[in-house]
Amino acid sequence: MSFFERLKTEASAEWRAYTEHPFTNGLADGSLPEAAFRHYLAQDYLFLIEFARAYALSVYKSPKLADMREAAAGLSAILDVEMSLHVKLCAGWGLSPSDLEQTPPAVEMLAYTRYVLDAGMRGDLLALKVALAPCVIGYAEIATRLASRPDADARTNSYRIWIDEYAGVPYQEVAANARAHLEHLADLYATPAREAELIAIFKEATRLEADFWEMGWRVGQRVE
Repeated sequence: MSFFERLKTEASAEWRAYTEHPFTNGLADGSLPEAAFRHYLAQDYLFLIEFARAYALSVYKSPKLADMREAAAGLSAILDVEMSLHVKLCAGWGLSPSDLEQTPPAVEMLAYTRYVLDAGMRGDLLALKVALAPCVIGYAEIATRLASRPDADARTNSYRIWIDEYAGVPYQEVAANARAHLEHLADLYATPAREAELIAIFKEATRLEADFWEMGWRVGQRVE
């Protein structure tokens, strides 16, 4: 079993709560209230800014030049690809990048990003990449599942753009590369004595991801 699969197995309850959250199913069938998605998207824009800082930190934490290049590629994927998607989607609602940057940060966004940055500051590159994994790799898994749903690509589903972006080849390659690099780091640094520590980081980051979906979901429930 690969290192990432062991992490998922140990955090199986947290992983299911995250990857199968009702928010994601609402994306697949288009039933998610627009207010829920807009709130999520604005907070995710702020989240990506902080995640970019985490990838910048991973450059500093990198022991080898190859690790630095991998971190730089991840940073570019956030700044040049993912954030552009958010801007494109929000433009249809009259929200500019400036509007997004000035959105008041939600507690869930702050809790998650501060946890990841703290894990990276206290630990090594492997600890930081374990904290990043639920987002980077998890989104690829979620989008692949959603894209297989027959109503995901319906013309009436306004969230198909989001699904297509994360299920598409470019992002799937980003996630695959992140997973391969995580496995490489684990081979080098994941001693049996560290496994419990790394599992704990992965569980908490995954729980915070589920809280992020729940944040948007609650907004949608209030609207209905």
